[in-house]
Amino acid sequence: MHHADQFLRVSVAGSRRRPEFLHRFFIAIGLHQVARFLDFGKGRRAQQGEAHKGKYKLSSHSILSVPLIFLLAAPALAAEFPAPLGPDDFIAFDRRQAALGQLLFYDKILSGNRNIACATCHHPTLGTGDRLSLGIGEGGEGLGLERTAGLGENRIRKRIPRNAPGLWNLGAKDLHTLFHDGRLSIAETYENGFNSPAEELLPKGFNSLLAAQAVFPLIAQFEMAGNPRENEIAGAIHDRIDAAWPILAKRVRIIPEYGQMFVAAFDHIDAPEDVTIVEISNALAAFQALEWQSFDSPFDRFLAGDTTALDSSQRRGAELFYGKAGCSNCHSGKLLSDQKFHALGLPPFGPGRTRRFDPMVRDVGAMGETDRLEDAYRFRTPILRNVELTAPYGHNGAYATLEDIVRHHLDPDGMLQAWTPETAALPDAPWLAPIDFVVWHDTREMARQARFRDITPVALADTDITDLVAFLKALTGTASVASPPFGVPATVPSGLPVDK
Repeated sequence: MHHADQFLRVSVAGSRRRPEFLHRFFIAIGLHQVARFLDFGKGRRAQQGEAHKGKYKLSSHSILSVPLIFLLAAPALAAEFPAPLGPDDFIAFDRRQAALGQLLFYDKILSGNRNIACATCHHPTLGTGDRLSLGIGEGGEGLGLERTAGLGENRIRKRIPRNAPGLWNLGAKDLHTLFHDGRLSIAETYENGFNSPAEELLPKGFNSLLAAQAVFPLIAQFEMAGNPRENEIAGAIHDRIDAAWPILAKRVRIIPEYGQMFVAAFDHIDAPEDVTIVEISNALAAFQALEWQSFDSPFDRFLAGDTTALDSSQRRGAELFYGKAGCSNCHSGKLLSDQKFHALGLPPFGPGRTRRFDPMVRDVGAMGETDRLEDAYRFRTPILRNVELTAPYGHNGAYATLEDIVRHHLDPDGMLQAWTPETAALPDAPWLAPIDFVVWHDTREMARQARFRDITPVALADTDITDLVAFLKALTGTASVASPPFGVPATVPSGLPVDK
């Protein structure tokens, strides 16, 4: 068995079969050798006195060798590692447009009150998130855990309903659905190529799903737009969803440096006056896609054939992930997401997102987009690459550590019962306290949510959970994380301060 194992470890380098298959296979080969020994022994006994009878015609060798190889190995054949992620899995973007997008991403000119940028809630020093369970958008001050909810008339009126997701690998070709509730997806529903909250009012010409996504935080009242009567952007949005985009585009293109950069970066732009929200979004997408493209994790190297890339704990964790723990049932494919929607029963809190005209303080998940009861409390499976960097976890950031979110997947009801509101990373806002946990104390709503579960409890030892967490950390990029191609600019053309 030992020699078979050593042979297989070398000869199958680069194979995508999970380690469990190799383990089962070399055990089967070992049993094959045992069977040969047993058959030899029976042959000797037959020669020493007893003639072969019918019961020996089917030898233990023939019984054990072939059938057991398949019986032991077959269960493992059902699950495979994905192919390694590589450059060909990503959309090609123009680097000149990406350089322009870098400045726009960090420039607060795109917010209604010129006080918040895309980077404020998706900062590279914070794993491309904000480290908060529920973010503080327009009206807040500071970054990450130090961000405050504002004071006086400028204080925030509502927390961002959901956790700010990481931005890793959002330029992947396979990506077809975005947002926790899937309200943006590639579709032929409208002539613009997307199904989105703007429906037929979304312009044509976006270079990717990521570009189409970029326009929506800009017009979200509590994210970047601001409140009615505070600025022209917020006012336009309350007239029509697409009314603010031309105003934002003009804001940008009349800044001389931006105008010149757009003409240089886009072949179809002959003068700054030609710049629309589409070019702005395409530049933002180009930057994000190139800046946070990551496929050089230890797991990627392992998938490419480097069997030393994972240590023993990480290998055991990978075997659990693709085997007994069942993680790969949803976290599948090269991006480790099936891009579908599942109800995990995470602890609910915050204002949530509901269906239109729903008076409840709750988050109904994908049902808010589809209006179908069967989609209630279901949320999109997140991409797990660089997951170590993107705490807290869950659609509302309910868990601060990888271990806790893993334990919730294994025992959702037990973890829900043990969870306490103090776990949530929420900047202090006493005026919002009455609704922060109102759903948590609503027994009827909690009972409704408990009826929706798409995961089955799995009993694992603490050592297994340690191995799973070790594997998840093996999904963290190396050079792609340490040395992104653009970085944080020192200044931006608007002259507004840059969050650093």
